[in-house]
Amino acid sequence: MSRSSSESSRADPQRADPQRADPQRADPQRADPQRADGPHSGPSGSGRGRTGRPPRTSRAEILAGAHRILERDGWEKLTLRRLATEVGVGTMTLYHHVRDREDLLVQLINERFDRLTRPELPADPRERIVAAGVAAHDTLAAWPWAAEVLTTDGFLARVGDSALWLVEAIVAGAVDHGCTPEQAVHVFRCVWYYTVGEILVRARSDGRVSRRDDLFSGPAPALSSHVDPDRHPRLGAIGDRWPELAARDTYAAGLRALVDGLLAQAGSG
Repeated sequence: MSRSSSESSRADPQRADPQRADPQRADPQRADPQRADGPHSGPSGSGRGRTGRPPRTSRAEILAGAHRILERDGWEKLTLRRLATEVGVGTMTLYHHVRDREDLLVQLINERFDRLTRPELPADPRERIVAAGVAAHDTLAAWPWAAEVLTTDGFLARVGDSALWLVEAIVAGAVDHGCTPEQAVHVFRCVWYYTVGEILVRARSDGRVSRRDDLFSGPAPALSSHVDPDRHPRLGAIGDRWPELAARDTYAAGLRALVDGLLAQAGSG
């Protein structure tokens, strides 16, 4: 190398080292960080090889995709990985809108209650409790999986204002009838257990909710072929009318009887 060339290199280091002259050309990922493998290139492979920014996905689009999976496959098959595939995004993208699967299910339930048209509640405390219970029942009956999600006692800390409104109506009705706060909570719990139980029993009986096992798969045998009328004369007298009687919609009548008994018990305590 000539003296002039050497001095030129010292004067201009970038000519001596072309990569230092243009670090972006030496490392394309530094030029465009979005091209580097990011969180979307995880095990699901949904983002591998993709360039540019991840697609913008709204909460409404995510919940709509979850609805499609629920209707098609059932709530037990709703996972974040499956939802990401349904919506067409990387799994990590979902975490901008939901924390985990439980949070996703609660958001779906809250959305359901947000759509509820609040009924005019009667002034009479007893009738107010019944009306709120019927409203909760009718809202969840079409979505029995939601009733199953809400079978834990801690669900009140997870649901939104639209669902809490029904709880408030029942508790307030009991207090206005003369119950103590403790008795009012007892009234709500009994009404809730009855409501959720009725929804799940009917949903599982007609196949709208998948069973956890196959102990009772297939058609039920006729009661008359199973019951000995000498040992169980009352059941024997009902006989094969049992399925028709059990299929009747008696929820509201049963709720009124339950509420009457609870309020009477609280009044005598």
